[in-house]
Amino acid sequence: MALASTALSGLIYSCMASLSVRKLDDATMQRLRVRAASRGVSMEEEARRILQQAVGGPERLGKLALELFGRAHGVELPETPRQAHEPIDFGD
Repeated sequence: MALASTALSGLIYSCMASLSVRKLDDATMQRLRVRAASRGVSMEEEARRILQQAVGGPERLGKLALELFGRAHGVELPETPRQAHEPIDFGD
C-alpha cells in the first residue's frame, strides 16, 4: 500500500540493497560489536561504513590525494602563494 501511494503521489520510490553475511566467526562479530559501540553506532551501520570505505570511491579527488600522499605518509607540500585578481569579464 505504501508503495502504491508513493507512486500515485508522483514521488520516486528508491530501494536500497540488502546483504546477509553468513559464516562470520565469533571473534569477528565481537570486534565489529566493539568497534560499533566505540563509535556509538549499530553493528549494521558500522558494517555499512566499513564496506563503503573499502569499495566506495573518494568523495573528492583532493581527499584521495591526501589519503595517498598526505602527512600520514611523510609528504609535506608547501602552500602555493596566490595573488588576488579581478574576475574575467565575458561580456561583449
